[in-house]
Amino acid sequence: MEKNLEALRHSASHLLAQAVLELFPKTKLGIGPSIENGFYYDFDMQEEFSEKDLERIEQKMKELAKKDLKIVGEPKTKEEAKKILKNQPYKLELLKELKAKPTFYTQGDFTDLCAGPHVESTKKIKYFKLLKIAGAYWKGDSKNKMLQRIYGTVFYEKKDLKDYLFMLEEAKKRDHKKLGEKLDLFSFHEEGPGFPFFHPKGMVLYNELVDFWKEIHKKHGYQEIKTPIILNKELWLKSGHWDNYKENMYFTKIDNKDYSVKPMNCPGGILVYKNKLHSYKEFPLKLAELGLVHRHELSGVLNGLFRVRNFTQDDAHIYCTEKQLEDEIKKVINLSDEIYKTFGLTYELELSTKPKKSIGSQTMWDNAENSLKNALENLKLDYQLNPGDGAFYGPKIDFHIKDSLGRSWQCGTIQVDFSMPEKFDLEYDGKDNQKHRPVMVHRAILGSLERFMGIMIEHYAGKFPLWLAPVQVKIMNVNDDVLKYCNKIKEELEKNNIRVELDERNESISKKVRDAQNQKINYMITIGEKEVKAKKLAIRTRDGKVSFGVAPTKFIKDLIKEIEVKK
Repeated sequence: MEKNLEALRHSASHLLAQAVLELFPKTKLGIGPSIENGFYYDFDMQEEFSEKDLERIEQKMKELAKKDLKIVGEPKTKEEAKKILKNQPYKLELLKELKAKPTFYTQGDFTDLCAGPHVESTKKIKYFKLLKIAGAYWKGDSKNKMLQRIYGTVFYEKKDLKDYLFMLEEAKKRDHKKLGEKLDLFSFHEEGPGFPFFHPKGMVLYNELVDFWKEIHKKHGYQEIKTPIILNKELWLKSGHWDNYKENMYFTKIDNKDYSVKPMNCPGGILVYKNKLHSYKEFPLKLAELGLVHRHELSGVLNGLFRVRNFTQDDAHIYCTEKQLEDEIKKVINLSDEIYKTFGLTYELELSTKPKKSIGSQTMWDNAENSLKNALENLKLDYQLNPGDGAFYGPKIDFHIKDSLGRSWQCGTIQVDFSMPEKFDLEYDGKDNQKHRPVMVHRAILGSLERFMGIMIEHYAGKFPLWLAPVQVKIMNVNDDVLKYCNKIKEELEKNNIRVELDERNESISKKVRDAQNQKINYMITIGEKEVKAKKLAIRTRDGKVSFGVAPTKFIKDLIKEIEVKK
């Protein structure tokens, strides 16, 4: 079905282009591929598309679809292709780069250069929706002209389209940028574009993630290190980053020598390893680091916490023997599984192999790829193969987590690296008293703490589980006469490390409750004369469930248990 869905999406992109040309005949066509959950097409025209144009285009697509136009593919010679595309400069550019014999797909009066696949008729394209207009540089290069990109989605079943559009609406409500502002978690400022500023409540969430990360890594035998943010050019030349990653790095000079702000933690971690001699008895040696890294991103792709210019990577580097490698990969997979399940996340796995731009010998790559593959298969885990998409220094397993809306996010990664130990001449003393080269495994699970926070904000729609919530309990007084008891309860909660606030504003209880619910507070305590007299509490949950006559000791005990189990 997935293959058929790709054909449907691809066909919908052609239908979009056909509709645009009928309404705007002077338009020049870019490309129109199928993508995950939909399709897009790039257009070059003098006027900018408006939302009203989008409605007209969609209506025209529906008219064309109903005509049941057969979609027929036919190979052409290069000369024939040039004649067909004589008024389409972008297509002619693509034709020049095409090594294979060109194929054209025709539906009615519309013909496009394309390798397919497609459905057999426009009648199959029933349940679609155009979603938005965006700018896109031709071939993704900022030196080229900016084109207009129209995005859409399409499905075989009406219900699937309806469900997807509902999910998009729900995602808008969960937008972490809006919730981050509403819940006073973080902000961005023009003085530092792409660099997040965390507020006190945001730091509570951040630190809870950090504390959880440290606790679980300690349990799994990791040791924590910390390395500098700025390191000299020689190190980055040696690691290969200077030649392979330079466009994403920031630079500075110290004492007239070139330095770089680190985009990755591994070279610094390697220096920690090299600081002393190592024996096989220490292996596997697991060095973990919550390292702040900086990467230059174009301003157009910055997106809240999802795409920033500095972030904390939950890195770890495992040094082991080749015999230990497969077991260590399995252990990382199991640790990742334990962490993701804590947040209620499922995931899919992807194995990425050697890219065109790489370092290290083919033998090293073969050994690394086989170790990852064997670990996955021995654990009986399903995975997708992603040929040619490994890191420049080694193949990898990527974890694509699924949030509560079913959206996929790439977070965790396991990368086997035979190259860095070679480049940095890493050694250990073996059982035979000879020097040997360790194998190095790079891995991250949350990926970026900042990005993971953004995902969690949307995953929970701001309704964090108790252990993560910046404010866990809000106390609200009916009048000033009960404030003494309110403060006593607040002190008891604070003694038990419960994050609590007292709302003693001169407002009605209904207003205070409404404000607390808008702040998505887990538990609200209402205290009036009745509660003071009985030395009890009236508890309201975030979802509106109310309990009266609750003993403070029981409430605190229940809170502590809920926090401990990370419900």
